[in-house]
Amino acid sequence: MAGRILVVEDEDKLRRVIQLHLESAGFEVDGTATAEQALPLATVADLVITDLRLPGMDGLQLIQQLQTRGIPAAVIVMTAHGSVETAVEAMKLGAADFLQKPFSLDHLTTIVEKVLAIQSLRNENQRMRQELDQRYQFDNIIGRSSAMREIFHTVERVAPTRTTVLLAGESGVGKDLIARAIHQHSPRKNHAFVKINCTALPENLMESELFGYEKGAFTGATASKPGKFEQADGGTAFLDEIGDVPGNIQVKLLRILQERQFERLGSNLTRSVDVRVIAATNADLRAALEEGRFREDLYYRLNVVPINIPPLRERREDIPFLAMHFVRSLSRELGSVAKEISAASMDRLVAHTWPGNVRELENTIERSLVLASNETLQPADIRIELPRNAPAMSLQEMPLLPEGETLEHWEQMMIREALRRANGNKSQAARMLGLTRNALRYRLSQMGLDNGAADDAASTA
Repeated sequence: MAGRILVVEDEDKLRRVIQLHLESAGFEVDGTATAEQALPLATVADLVITDLRLPGMDGLQLIQQLQTRGIPAAVIVMTAHGSVETAVEAMKLGAADFLQKPFSLDHLTTIVEKVLAIQSLRNENQRMRQELDQRYQFDNIIGRSSAMREIFHTVERVAPTRTTVLLAGESGVGKDLIARAIHQHSPRKNHAFVKINCTALPENLMESELFGYEKGAFTGATASKPGKFEQADGGTAFLDEIGDVPGNIQVKLLRILQERQFERLGSNLTRSVDVRVIAATNADLRAALEEGRFREDLYYRLNVVPINIPPLRERREDIPFLAMHFVRSLSRELGSVAKEISAASMDRLVAHTWPGNVRELENTIERSLVLASNETLQPADIRIELPRNAPAMSLQEMPLLPEGETLEHWEQMMIREALRRANGNKSQAARMLGLTRNALRYRLSQMGLDNGAADDAASTA
């Protein structure tokens, strides 16, 4: 396990022995005799091993100084036999563990590896939290339309509270993203965000999954298991597609919202949870309520702060920003040559109705980037998949060219692509296009490309 260690020990012989042993175990090790010398070195250390009794500033004061200066290194303290109380005091101040002198070098290695492993996990958790904070900042949730700005404003106001939120909108509009943004901007952000897909849970398993069960509650329950709400204790439970919850579970959800209490399956013990509930639906809950498929009392408990996310076709001004966001983020990930979208391509994207909303747009951009051969996505690169239930077009209705294209530009694109595939060989390119060499040369002259320019076009197209 890699790591940089600082040993603070005024006894030169012991400090040298510890350094040599840890270096032989693969660690980078610095050593110093005083806490004063240690402080600047600790800024680049993953772990500080310090004696408690030092000349000048002692080990306890060193720990306090590390915390005051925001130095994140973990600390192991070394203490003489009979001074365990001081070691306990050091751990109360933030030390991760202690070594009682005399100790074996093998024991030293075991403690060092354990503390560094825990420190690595903490650093990774901190990094992930920072990434989540950045990902769900409002600036990173793409939307410049007035409707989305109003949604961001509502999220900003409701996030710090424990108020229940009901997100409504078609599939693919980004309800999950908004739910996570609410959680990430709340005091609960360091606790769990538990997503519960109500559609994916079979009705006969839903109760045990949501509320947990005790050993022996049913055949196959060989051990007790906490449910989703217990896992979300202190954090947020996101109930996606809440409209698909059956009536018997709706009653139990109502109790969670009203009393924050429940019982596991097979138990009479009432448990309490501190959980914030965010629900989402793509169904019309008002219609379900009127038809008797959804409880009225549960609906009003969920619908404290309603947020309706409009479909993409109703906020077309967001499409260019979303499209460019996906191009820039996915292009790096996919290793695509395409980095931009042409104006004609963007017009085509804006004109589409996007029945699959943001999710469909992202998938379309990804597909286009994978198949693109130029640095700028052209209309021919934008492969929009027609929905399966789209009415069949007659030959008269079918567009002859991609939307926003002209015949002249389409022909030029085909010529450039043929030259690229033929590595600039005009005879071969002409055969691909079904033209004579002279006909191709004529078209190249019409495009303003002489022989040299044509070769350049072939190499850069």
